Amino acid sequence: MTIDREQVSKVAYLARLELTPEEEEKFTAQLGEILDYFEQLNELDTAQVPPMTRAIEMSNITRPDQGEPYPQRDHILANAPEQEGDYFKVPRIMAEE
Repeated sequence: MTIDREQVSKVAYLARLELTPEEEEKFTAQLGEILDYFEQLNELDTAQVPPMTRAIEMSNITRPDQGEPYPQRDHILANAPEQEGDYFKVPRIMAEE
């Protein structure tokens, strides 16, 4: 598959990128190489390869959340721009209906 400067220019426009003519030429060549590589990969027979989500088998290690009181609550509240009693005061983000 080939890509030309006009296509690179259009993609750059859609991505709101301002490319110099030299950059357009460079990216045209680089994107062409990437597309050529994908064409090579398309030639591989993957019919017997099971689908997978990642190349390395991983498992997510999680723990249950356990709330614990912080012993130096005053230190945390001292860093708040505003506080109300023992709580952080934050701007309202939802209007009451």
